[in-house]
Amino acid sequence: MTEDLAPVKKLSPAAKRALKEAAARRKAEADAQADRPPETAGPKGAEPTRYGDWERGGIAYDF
Repeated sequence: MTEDLAPVKKLSPAAKRALKEAAARRKAEADAQADRPPETAGPKGAEPTRYGDWERGGIAYDF
């Protein structure tokens, strides 16, 4: 079964630094989300707006 695993690639110091920075940004965003009060009377789930349009079920509505 070990032959199915991909070889581990060595990361450069810049790549390691970029991964650390990305993890810090994700943690900061998660902390910011936790601090916000829950939305009332809004859509359930993720924000349905994208590119200035309103999206429901994969269909974009432009107002």
